[in-house]
Amino acid sequence: MTQDGTRPVEIDTSKPHPARIYDYLLGGKDNYEVDRQAGDQLAAVAPEVWISVRANRGFLQRAVRHVIDSGVRQILDVGTGLPTSPNVHEIAQEAEADVRVAYVDNDPIVKAHADALLNRAGTTSIVLADLRDPKSVVEHPEVRRIIDFDQPVALFLVAILHFIRDAEEPERIVATLRDALPAGSFLVLSHATDDFAERSAAQAIYNNATASMNLRPRARVERFFEGFELVEPGLVQVPFWRPESTPPEGSAQIGFYGAVGVKKA
Repeated sequence: MTQDGTRPVEIDTSKPHPARIYDYLLGGKDNYEVDRQAGDQLAAVAPEVWISVRANRGFLQRAVRHVIDSGVRQILDVGTGLPTSPNVHEIAQEAEADVRVAYVDNDPIVKAHADALLNRAGTTSIVLADLRDPKSVVEHPEVRRIIDFDQPVALFLVAILHFIRDAEEPERIVATLRDALPAGSFLVLSHATDDFAERSAAQAIYNNATASMNLRPRARVERFFEGFELVEPGLVQVPFWRPESTPPEGSAQIGFYGAVGVKKA
């Protein structure tokens, strides 16, 4: 039994897993041969993927610092994926020690890894819930223990919505989460796109994975920010969102949009 009374996680290594593919592309160790093969296949048809995942990670880190500098002291990170240091709570709490962070993922493997790193009695916790059921996220008692929805919250949906199919109504999902947030809250979002290169071959690799890849154009990604006011520079490719140094060569081909929005009153 695990520390929370659940049975040990049985890991399916017969199919590549998006979180483990991402971990491999970031240079992590929490992946299996099937994930590495998928990552290499992805890189073969979309060579920019190596710098893309790192650029997306850099966007997340800069966005964390931005929301903390803006006065927010609560972060709800949904679809967090496998822990990669520095994690969101490490970045946030380095700036302000009192920041509270609730991580949410629907994968027991992710939760098991995060549980090993987090002190759930403190100001950071990991919750097993599914983004496709957004009410289960905002109403989860452990989320409610960490997050006070009467105060501004930074909602992070980083590299997760492209694993939600159109039939699962991603706009409805984001709207439900938005409606749970008070004015002055933030939405930090990144999303994969094929606006800069034809990527059907890359998309097809995920057909054999545990979740499909659903690339969307800029106009569609912008719709997720309904009810939010975008902060400068708006919705851009992730390496160009408030870069702290010169973006790496090849950044113009990176197929990730990113933006930060503030919920209107």
